[in-house]
Amino acid sequence: MHRFLSWFTRLYPVWLVGTAVFGFWRPERLDWFAGQWIVWALSVSMLGMGLTLSPADFRGLLRMPGAAALGFACQYTLMPLTGWVVAWALGLEPGFAVGLILVCCCPGGLASNMITFLAGANLALSVVLTMTSTLLAFAATPLWTWALAGQYVPVDAWGLCKSTLQAVIVPVLLGVFCNWRFPRAVTRVAPYGPAVSVVALCLITGGIVAVRAPLIAQYFGTLLAAALAIHVLGFGLGYAVGKALRYDEIVARTVSIEVGMQNGGMASMLASLHFAAQPLAAVPAVFSGVMQNILGGLLASWWKARPPVVMAKNDS
Repeated sequence: MHRFLSWFTRLYPVWLVGTAVFGFWRPERLDWFAGQWIVWALSVSMLGMGLTLSPADFRGLLRMPGAAALGFACQYTLMPLTGWVVAWALGLEPGFAVGLILVCCCPGGLASNMITFLAGANLALSVVLTMTSTLLAFAATPLWTWALAGQYVPVDAWGLCKSTLQAVIVPVLLGVFCNWRFPRAVTRVAPYGPAVSVVALCLITGGIVAVRAPLIAQYFGTLLAAALAIHVLGFGLGYAVGKALRYDEIVARTVSIEVGMQNGGMASMLASLHFAAQPLAAVPAVFSGVMQNILGGLLASWWKARPPVVMAKNDS
């Protein structure tokens, strides 16, 4: 069973793209997955992430403080500004612009850990970066969204903060608590967590595509260009900053993956709840989720075939 679950989880990009295509061509089969379904699905996904963490993972911050600070800073500076610049450069309609900026203001995606593993980069650092950016998202995501998307539409920063706490932070902390207090029980169910998260995120994607299929068809080219731009820039800038600050190749690759991959499920949920008057706002998260997994998978294959010659530790 564990081998099957591992195989299923590794094919996450395939299931994500497949669900998106199915939702587009047969929207009547998935358009029911909306509203509170999206909130609960994201919460389940975040709980699954929390069950894979333990208090020992938090000590990872002490072992690699410099690299962790670098990844966090890049996540919450490079990506929000990239989203704003791309939205401005492409002249996006307000709904799309808000959705794109919101995606870029979210923490690292769950799939970043899997892509990091496949790329042969630093998995422990990736987990620390995802954990840190997620736990602090209740403040960073609303503030960046308010600052950058507020020029397009009114942004309820406090509402975004509460939703992030309820659907993201609380489930993660609950998972960590269960792992700490009931390790034996968690050991039995934790292997199913990543697979459940994959199903939840795929349903979120499929539901949003189904509900907005006509809009996606109408703006397909623009959405594709925007999603491609933010993730290519995210991967590239994350890597460039790491190398510019003279971190080793493994750290630079890990930061690149973490910066380039966003939590599209969280962006979808927040857009659906807080920008309901902008039906286009949730759509960029769908394209982002598909695009980042395709690009991340290709990048992982490229780097896996080209392991660094020198892997000297450089952290401070």
